[in-house]
Amino acid sequence: MTTPAPKAAAPKKDTAVAPVPETLLKKRNHAEKLRARKIRQRAALKKALQQKRRIIFKRAEKYVREYRAKENETIRARRSARAAGYFYVEPEAKLALVVRIRGINQVEPKVKKILQLLRLRQINNAVFIKLNKASINMLRRVEHYVAYGYPNLKTVRELVYKRGFAKIKRNRIPITNNSVIEGKLGKHGIICMEDLIHELFTVGPRFKQANKFLWPFKLSNPRGGFSKKGTHFIEGGDYGNREDHINALVRNMN
Repeated sequence: MTTPAPKAAAPKKDTAVAPVPETLLKKRNHAEKLRARKIRQRAALKKALQQKRRIIFKRAEKYVREYRAKENETIRARRSARAAGYFYVEPEAKLALVVRIRGINQVEPKVKKILQLLRLRQINNAVFIKLNKASINMLRRVEHYVAYGYPNLKTVRELVYKRGFAKIKRNRIPITNNSVIEGKLGKHGIICMEDLIHELFTVGPRFKQANKFLWPFKLSNPRGGFSKKGTHFIEGGDYGNREDHINALVRNMN
């Protein structure tokens, strides 16, 4: 039995490669350039954020040292006065926290106007005020409708972090990151939350801009409610100057 002879392989034909259109080449080159530019921009942004984070950390450490030094100086002054047999007179407060506790029924026009100037348009609204002769006189006129006092650092920090909202183009914007603060107050040297808190607590040169940047705090009703809104605090009521006791009230409403 004879086996058939293998068939010869057919010769391969040279297939010509179709040329790539010039428009497609330009499109590819443009896409590669865009991709490279995005990578460079992403790297530059990451580097800038790292540098900014270092600056923020350094500022926060500086503020902590400043607060501790001030507290230690006050403690030293109290001890030296006690040892010498004198009374230590606390320095006059420069910052006040004002909380509105009464509504608008039977409110005098002047009182209503002052409450509007203080941005206290609703019950349980709270604002920071720089204490001077004019602001003290305004507080005395609206004393029956507000409770105010001198906040400490903890109260200021808790209010800003928990109830702080920015006022941008008449809109109430949540402060989700430091870019919201830097975009509005960066030209004044305030770029983060700690800068904002420091400017408010120390009543710095940019206090007006920092305070105007914040929307009035919207607090909750205090746990247990108010006792006597129509009676002064020193008589067992709620309205008027509470001095340092405002911290306990705000913490109960925050």
